[in-house]
Amino acid sequence: MKLFDVYPLFDVNIVKGKGCHVWDDKGNEYLDLYGGHAVISIGHSHPHYVEAISNQVAQLGFYSNSVINKLQQQVANRLGELSGYDDYQLFLVNSGAEANENALKLASFYNGRKRVISFNKAFHGRTSLAVEVTANPSIIAPINNNGHVTYLPLNDIEAVKSELIDGDVCAVIIEGIQGVGGIRVPEVKFLQELNRICEETNTVLILDEIQSGYGRSGKFFAHQHAGIRPDMITVAKGIGNGFPMSGVLISPKFKPVYGQLGTTFGGSHLACTAATAVLDVMKDENLIENAAKVGTHLIAELKKISQIKEVRGEGLMIGMEFEEPVKELRKRLLFEEKVFTGVSGTNVIRLLPPLCLSMDEADDFLGRLKKLL
Repeated sequence: MKLFDVYPLFDVNIVKGKGCHVWDDKGNEYLDLYGGHAVISIGHSHPHYVEAISNQVAQLGFYSNSVINKLQQQVANRLGELSGYDDYQLFLVNSGAEANENALKLASFYNGRKRVISFNKAFHGRTSLAVEVTANPSIIAPINNNGHVTYLPLNDIEAVKSELIDGDVCAVIIEGIQGVGGIRVPEVKFLQELNRICEETNTVLILDEIQSGYGRSGKFFAHQHAGIRPDMITVAKGIGNGFPMSGVLISPKFKPVYGQLGTTFGGSHLACTAATAVLDVMKDENLIENAAKVGTHLIAELKKISQIKEVRGEGLMIGMEFEEPVKELRKRLLFEEKVFTGVSGTNVIRLLPPLCLSMDEADDFLGRLKKLL
């Protein structure tokens, strides 16, 4: 059987990782400034993480959500404490798209509405309604294009107000920082006004923190830079440091109903152990503070490089926009300088390293980048 060929691949086979470094099957070492699309939060193969999941799988990897799993409440307790949302409720699932699907579904159950507001360049997943709220027609199949969604310009609060004024919008979904869209940061005043108008119109505000959350921006969630508290927050990627897991943080105003939401694999014993280990390391090693410190340094130094048109982002979620296409530069970074980076569109390189990136590793990257400019 052949693999379904939907991924354009680099000719590199990564077989080992440690911290912010990975190795291929030929023994070449690479500096990882991408973390597998912002998935690696605490670093590759962290010893506490490895020990925790190894011990758990030797005892029990999975049993269904028809019985008590105390590890789920342990995750909820730790996540609530570290994020500042200890009064919210947690529903555990398996992927970012699944988290967004359930958030949008719950929003519609709550107010009985169907319309959704999303934003230009948004990415929220590739399934059903998650792909419909993603502003990329090339990945929305006819079966997903059901007319539920209006896309608006990011940071245009007047456009939002004009759509919400009639009171027929179910939800507004927005990324804490747009990732696939090119590392575009919502303005603080925009988020604050958006939160206010959603409250006034009983519109559910969903913050997609799948890429921008879990400490990446220098706060636990990127929207916390604006001091708002949305109705729901979706998380994935960094939650499990590579173990497939996601969740929805849900305001107390939503009342759970048996059977309303459900999942087979979500919140398994092994997944919860991985998630708890991640939170342990984030707290013990002050990784949120490290992301803020190293990210501030990296952004400041990148802004000094004249060949870069614009540097955007917060913490260790950084976009470098160039005047010219970056395909060749990214390729040279990988094969000549042995650095993994990401891309957005044709002109933006994305940096999404593990949150344990050190100052020395950041400076090492800067040196390798400058060689090619």
